[in-house]
Amino acid sequence: MNPDSKVYIAGHTGLVGSALLRLLAARGFHRVVTRPRAELDLTDAAAVGRFFQAERPEVVILAAARVGGIRANSTYPADFIRENLLISLNVVQQAFATGARSLVHFGSGCMYPKLCPQPMKEEHILTGPPEETNAAYALAKLAGAQLCHSYNQQHGTRFIVPIPANLYGPGDNFHPEDSHVIPGLLRRFHEAKLRGDGEVVIWGSGKPRREFLFVDDLAAATLFLVEQYSENRPINVGYGSDVSVLELAEAVRRAVGYAGSIQLDVTKPDGMPRKFMDSSRLTALGWRPSVGLEEGLRRTYQDYLVSSAVQRKVG
Repeated sequence: MNPDSKVYIAGHTGLVGSALLRLLAARGFHRVVTRPRAELDLTDAAAVGRFFQAERPEVVILAAARVGGIRANSTYPADFIRENLLISLNVVQQAFATGARSLVHFGSGCMYPKLCPQPMKEEHILTGPPEETNAAYALAKLAGAQLCHSYNQQHGTRFIVPIPANLYGPGDNFHPEDSHVIPGLLRRFHEAKLRGDGEVVIWGSGKPRREFLFVDDLAAATLFLVEQYSENRPINVGYGSDVSVLELAEAVRRAVGYAGSIQLDVTKPDGMPRKFMDSSRLTALGWRPSVGLEEGLRRTYQDYLVSSAVQRKVG
């Protein structure tokens, strides 16, 4: 990608979008277009059409989506599927209509079947039903991926669907109830450290294994794919190895500097034994992640400390 290219990042304030902004700035891109949701509602087809006609970006990166944890997905499934379908339909159609050279539409690991073989390969998509609690979101993501595939097939577009592993990093959501596992653990260990608690309890046996990718690595992989990828099918973007939940908790404890112990509540459910992506197609193209888990956790924790201090000051 040429730094003179005009790039539109939809969802620039989120975890992925903000990482892309950092990377594009570091690489000297000076025609990056963003709009906050208050100025551009991506579910509004007419508004999206006016925006694309006025801006005509050459590269479109769709990092905007309605997202949430299990509780939100279970409580508002109609909102999740409707809003995410509309976002995909509006942005993909307008990128095509205004002649965008490339579009990136991020997928999600939840696109894979609930009982997917491990490691998860791209050809496993649509071989079984998704996990029930986030089926609405998963089906919207699957529809977005098929939308890109169909435009590529019919119109010769270059619309790419990366499927990232579990993401974490600066700009993550550290809400005590709605956060994902890494920001949730960072907050719990930090608060236990401040209180002087002797132990932190985590759910389950600690044996399930998960794969985590630092969000700045996803940003780098995204630009790599825009430059290098030409196949008309989704592609996994993973770290290449996984850790057990207990190993993750130990790594978080070290990052926070918490001196207490970790206790396992084996009465709580474990979930899937393993969720691990096969990213061999991407690594065969020559891309590798650069941020290990220990370093990524340290950087994420520092971001949490800064953001918490800012919130306390504002409050």
